[in-house]
Parts: sequence; C-alpha cells; structure tokens
Amino acid sequence: MGIAVSPQIHPQVAEFLEKPRQMLINGKWVNSISGKTFPTYNPATGEILAQVAEGDREDIEQAVKAARRAFDQGPWRRLTASERGRLIWKLADLLESHTEEFAYLESLDNGKPLTIARGADVPLAVDLFRYMAGWTTKIEGNTIPISVPYTPGAKYLAYTLREPVGVAGQIIPWNFPLLMAAWKLGPALASGCTVVLKPAEQTPLSALRLGELIMEAGFPEGVVNIVPGYGETAGAALAAHPKVDKIAFTGSTEVGKLIVHAATGNLKKVSLELGGKSPNVVFKDADLDSAIPGAASAIFFNQGQCCCAGSRLYVEKPIFDRVVEGVADHAKKINVGSGLDPETHMGPLVSQEQLSRVCGYLEAGFSEGATALAGGHKKGNKGYFVEPTVLVNTREDMKVVQEEIFGPVVVAMPFDDPEEILPRANDSDYGLAAAVWTRDIGKAHRMAEHLHAGTVWINCYNILDAALPFGGYKQSGWGREMGHEALNLYTQTKAICTRLS
Repeated sequence: MGIAVSPQIHPQVAEFLEKPRQMLINGKWVNSISGKTFPTYNPATGEILAQVAEGDREDIEQAVKAARRAFDQGPWRRLTASERGRLIWKLADLLESHTEEFAYLESLDNGKPLTIARGADVPLAVDLFRYMAGWTTKIEGNTIPISVPYTPGAKYLAYTLREPVGVAGQIIPWNFPLLMAAWKLGPALASGCTVVLKPAEQTPLSALRLGELIMEAGFPEGVVNIVPGYGETAGAALAAHPKVDKIAFTGSTEVGKLIVHAATGNLKKVSLELGGKSPNVVFKDADLDSAIPGAASAIFFNQGQCCCAGSRLYVEKPIFDRVVEGVADHAKKINVGSGLDPETHMGPLVSQEQLSRVCGYLEAGFSEGATALAGGHKKGNKGYFVEPTVLVNTREDMKVVQEEIFGPVVVAMPFDDPEEILPRANDSDYGLAAAVWTRDIGKAHRMAEHLHAGTVWINCYNILDAALPFGGYKQSGWGREMGHEALNLYTQTKAICTRLS
C-alpha cells in the first residue's frame, strides 16, 4: 500500500515506497515475528506513504542477539581501525551519491521542505560519517608514570586502553530522521560498537534506506540492526535489555526519564539529548539587520521542531517593538505548504498528534492573555499545517513560556536592565542552547560564560558542525553528540599495570 507514482516523486523513492518495508536484523531484511506492520504517513496530506514492519520485544531480542554475536565473536572486533574507518567513509560516499533520493524521503516522511533536506540534512549526515571515519585511528590510551609507596624500588609499566563499550541501543527522533541516525551511528561505529537502532515510528523510512546502504558498503552481519516500532514496545524493550551495554536516546525529556529508569536493570551507560526552551537575547546595540532574520530562523527552521529552537525571545526594551514586528513580518511572508513544492519555506508538522499539541499550546497562551502578532492558528483543512506564530504580552509564568512547544511558536518578552536578563534566561528546567545578539563582544562572552546551556551562539543561530559538541545542561540531557566528545559515549577506559622489576 504505497503512494501513486507521480512526476513529483523521485522514481527510486516511488519504487522504495511500493513495497512493505522490512527490518534489518543480522544482515537480512525480515518481517516482524508477529507479522504486524504499521503505516507511515505523509504529513502534507495525511495519506499513507508505506507500510513498515512493526518491531516488538521478540524482534528486539533477535536484533540484540545479532549485535551481541557480532561484537563478541564476529569479524567486527577483528577489523583494524583503518578498515573500520574505510567502511564508514564508504557509507558516506554512498549516501552522498543518493542525496536526491534521501532528500525526497525526508521531505515525504517528515514534511520538511525538499530544498532544506537536500541542502542541510543529507550533507550534514554525510559530513558526520566522514568526520567519524577519521576518528577510528585516533582513539588512544595513555602511558602513566605511577609511584606506589608501599612497593619501594619496584618498577611498573602502566597504561590505559580505550575500548568500545559493546552493544549500543539507539533510539532516534522524527524531527531530523536521517541526521539523527548519523549522529548516533557515526561515533558508535567509529568506536567499534555494534548497534540496534530504533527509528521513530513517525519517520522510519530514511533509516531503513540507510540500512540498505550499510549492507551495500560491506558492514559485517549484525553490526547494524534496524528495528522500526513503537516506543512503548520496541523502544522500551531495547532500553531495558540486559545484553545492551549502552542506550542513547534523543527525544523528549519525559521519555528520557523513562529511558533512565528502564536502564537501571543492568546499569547500562546512558546518554540523552532531550528537550529545550532556548533563550534568544537581543540587546539594543545588536545589528538588527542580522538579529531580526536570525531570530525568525531560530524558531521557524524545521517548522520549529528543533530541540534547540530559539523559542524564548528576549529583547531590550528600546528596540522591542522593532524586533518583534520584524520577526512577525518574516513570519507572515513564510510560504507554508508541501515540502515537495519548491516555493515552500515551511512544511507541515510531522503528525496529527503534533498538530494537536501545538494548537493546544496556542489555545493555552491565548487563554492566559497572550496575543499573536502573526499566525496563531492551524492552516488549511488537509495535512498538519500551522501558521508561524509570534506571541507577545507573555509572562514568565505562562505555560507557553515555561514548556517546550516544539512547533513554530516564539514567545517575545522585553527587558529593561541588561543585569536582569541573565537570571530570566536561565530560569528554565532546560539548558540546551542559547543565543546573544550584540556588537559588544565583551558583553557577549560574559553572557555566554554564565548562560546555563550546552551551546551558546553569538550573533548567529543553528550553526552546527560535526566537529562541534552538542548537548544540554539540566533536563536537556546527559553527554554530548558530535565532536570527539561523542566518542566518550561509546568507549570505556581500562587501566593495565605490569610489574617490570
């Protein structure tokens, strides 16, 4: 049950969607043990794109066994670091050669504009794999001079090894399906781990297509297993599995806490990249020609479905009206439509559930006294579209200010005294990202030092790179994705001591 072939659809994508999509376990494409499937939808139309095998506890069991065998007994551990790096680089080359196909898959399954998927999501995923391919030969231990006071005169050789942690369970979200798969797989494979990957049930298609490229690249059987399914079944089973050594999750803070609880059975290592309610601070001395479009992009990029979205906009009072009116003007000019339309700037939200969530927050905001300078409503009668929205007359105690909306909704608030803005910006359960706009570079760096956030942008927003670590403070998570710090999530240190004399 797939979509009709259309001139709008990339022919390889149309062919991919025509067949029920299976799961990848131990190097083979298989149906779920239960035989169940679930539909994935086109959020621009609400119509079914494809049927996908529905993984459950039994399927996770088989995938973990395959990953465990590949790690403990298979050829993966016997490959040299260079050989492992070449496989990851080959995967990057294959992905790059299928850029157009993956861009269409992302746009259809997630709703994001094709131009964005083509220009950002796929190239960033390719770059991540190449970056991590280079790290395989650079994971090193140390020699350590030691002094042991209770063995006078003895000499020792002491050194450390950094070893892969083992089998990694990875659960990824629906907002950047391909890129989040790359963020998870890249460092795990570079470190020498094996993987069971569970893509989001809303957007499983690009991960499954990536699985085909993984096998084409020549990865040994069982090194990467991909099991689509629901969080409460497949995801929960993966998080709790006693033979999984590490669980990595990107998603909501609420679900992240459930992951932590599930992981306590065998005290597996846990890394979490969770929610955000990021402050975006504009001082009166900022270059407003950059700050205004920057503030608009900070919240409206990817339909606002970004954990690091600049959803709390603080503007110094003398320029407040100019900035919020400028952001509202940008919002009104955004062309909202199907991601496949080249004229589209912003696509639909990912699902009916997400549309209802965002609209619920808008209703709550209006009931508490907020007003909309732009947007504020669902758009159209087909698909999951919502207008890009700028809310003013908001207060710190409002639900729309305190809680993550995960949609194209910014709450704008003025401030009088630059000394007051730091505690207001930090007054959040989250600490994923923040931004500061000012011509005073000293003030910018003082703010950056004291903001409780894992990433602070100065006079820019949403600048991400494979070499730059990304992660949160407080309830925005544990650990860092990307950069060499990501390798810490998938390695452990062993100390070895030998008596020489």
